Amino acid sequence: MFEAYFTGLALGFSLIVAIGAQNAFVLRQGLRREHVFPICLICSLSDAVLIIFGVTGFHELSVRLIWLEPVLRYGGAAFLFWYGAKSLLAALRSSESLLADTERPEAPLGRTLLICLALTWLNPHVYLDTVVMLGMLSRGFAGLERFFAVGAMSASLIFFFSLGYGARLLRPLFANPGIWRIFEGCIAALMWFIAIKLLLG
Repeated sequence: MFEAYFTGLALGFSLIVAIGAQNAFVLRQGLRREHVFPICLICSLSDAVLIIFGVTGFHELSVRLIWLEPVLRYGGAAFLFWYGAKSLLAALRSSESLLADTERPEAPLGRTLLICLALTWLNPHVYLDTVVMLGMLSRGFAGLERFFAVGAMSASLIFFFSLGYGARLLRPLFANPGIWRIFEGCIAALMWFIAIKLLLG
């Protein structure tokens, strides 16, 4: 039981730690202190749903849905190109640093959550990691798959909330407008890089 849990925990961390579109978005929201709790919660719950799908055998069904992969690939690439362009414009136009919370308007919660959901569910690599890979690895713990799944879900929960709320420790660095512009530019480059990788398969 404990072996299954800690194996799921370790594998969950190893798959989620890599810098990606979703992680960059959570970091950005954490730096701005905007809707951090619901964003971290949605990311964690989304991973939990996908992990459950994988452990319960949904990955076998997903292999048969051959139309799903290209839809996610091209839809995800289009969204990432748009989000990257948005970040690039912010990097080029903005001359501000992280303003005081009382001085800047907060982005609408609904719009922010939609962007978070798109970054999560339109990324085919998320399905490969959580549904397919973790689903297959859980087969090594016959009868204990649920403990493996809980371990992987714990990794997601710990990581996203640590990233979202830990980002505030970097706020003094981002008080410099130049650093914030560089950060937005890096997000744009990352989004476009992932989009091109999706298009190239």
